Amino acid sequence: MAISILQKLAWAASFILSSWMITGVQTELYTCLADMEELLETEALLIRTLNGYIQAEEEKLQMLRRHAADYAREHEEASEDVQSYLSNPINAYLLVKRLTTDWKEVETQMVDDVGKVFIQNITKFRDVLKFPSDEDLNGAAVALTRLQDTYKLDTASVARGELNGIQYSTELSAGDCFELGRQSYNNGDYYHTVLWMTEALQRYEDENNKTTTKSDILEYLAFSTYKEGNVHRALKLTNELLDIVPSHQRALGNKVYYLQDIEKASKEQKRGDDGTAAVQSDQIPVAENKQHLPERDVYEMHCRLEHIMPASISSKLKCRYTSNGNAFLRLARVKEEEAYLKPLILIYHDVIYDDEIETIKKLAMPRFKRATVQNSKTGELETANYRISKSAWLRDDYHPHVAAVNRRVEDITGLTVNTAEELQVVNYGIGGHYEPHFDFARKEESNAFKSLGTGNRIATFLFYMSDVSQGGATVFPQINVALRPEKGAAAFWYNLHRSGEGDMDTRHAACPVLTGSKWVSNKWLHERGQEFKRPCGLTFDTA
Repeated sequence: MAISILQKLAWAASFILSSWMITGVQTELYTCLADMEELLETEALLIRTLNGYIQAEEEKLQMLRRHAADYAREHEEASEDVQSYLSNPINAYLLVKRLTTDWKEVETQMVDDVGKVFIQNITKFRDVLKFPSDEDLNGAAVALTRLQDTYKLDTASVARGELNGIQYSTELSAGDCFELGRQSYNNGDYYHTVLWMTEALQRYEDENNKTTTKSDILEYLAFSTYKEGNVHRALKLTNELLDIVPSHQRALGNKVYYLQDIEKASKEQKRGDDGTAAVQSDQIPVAENKQHLPERDVYEMHCRLEHIMPASISSKLKCRYTSNGNAFLRLARVKEEEAYLKPLILIYHDVIYDDEIETIKKLAMPRFKRATVQNSKTGELETANYRISKSAWLRDDYHPHVAAVNRRVEDITGLTVNTAEELQVVNYGIGGHYEPHFDFARKEESNAFKSLGTGNRIATFLFYMSDVSQGGATVFPQINVALRPEKGAAAFWYNLHRSGEGDMDTRHAACPVLTGSKWVSNKWLHERGQEFKRPCGLTFDTA
């Protein structure tokens, strides 16, 4: 019976392998949620494999139990009257048989490794299916901590499966929290290590079925607490660890070091002029600094949608149906909304349709690669941890829908797309984001777009191809503007003044996606060919 199960799984495995061989294995799965969807198929196959293994083991155990019952029954009968039992030549023969050929069969079944075939199948799957790597685990952990910081999420709430007060998933175990802390530790991020190891410790105490060990938690927590500057608590945690494992070598060594550090600090403690402890500069409230907030703080504040545009600005913004002087759009005007006036940022509603979106997604999926940024010195494209997404480039001739979308950009903006870049399609990964950046190349970036020969990026047309439950806004920190993704809408702005100089106020960012999957597509329009469509101005910042 066990053999037939193994054969069935082997046949299933060979079918799946042959049907998925064309896809190949992709890396950096955490950078694209569309790729991660296929991990559920991988998990489903592993579940089927595990269930097959369990069934084979159960059948093996059932067979061994039958052997044990047969042995016990005959042995009990023989024990009642040994001489009478053995005087029967048939019984004597069966006893010898049970202890020779029958027992050899039992031994064979006992040593038979039914899991070997299943493991071999999984090994084959790893060559062709999408399996996450250690890099994916680390990337996913970093994404969670990024979301924590950006959206000010409480550690305990995240561990309960809550994001901004909404219950999305089951709770994390102590082991889950420990792994988050361990990944932070491996990245040298002791702040988040302390947060997640503390949560792991609390959950460990409440767990009936332990998912990690207290000593492991305390080891990471103690040292990270020390690295965060709290040597006294680090010593306390180390003592707790030594109560559990008195011979723990690292803990013993660290304890000596912590005690020396405490003694040294007590002798060298610096005092202020009035005898009180000196105040650190980072303890001064922002309001007392009388300085503008750093860009990072403004960016994250807008991601949380905390900023409200002053009425003096919002009252001047208008919505309209417009044709922008285009003959075709006079028959099918578009909905135009002003998001900001200087620089002019416009939102166009319902300008990309569901069937076009689905086509573009399907075309992009097999072409996805990790999104890159341009090195400001060399002009070369490279990956960066401040841009977590995957992208693909689509030409007009890939499908009529791509051509239609590009033509619509030309109709709406009045600019030519003949010198534009191909349509870039982007899907963001776990906590996917793109930190503040310019779309245009600054003067010192002399090699940027050089190979295209079409000049700088004069304008950006950004299509939103999905709604996003939470997060994922496009924010402009310099002018305090945040645009929430709306499926079917698009944002448009000029990156350059009419003089050709870059507009520094167009610096923008894509906020981390808290929940949902964010799909966008970009059409970057270049200077070449726009000379008579957007003539130069006489001053630096002519609109």
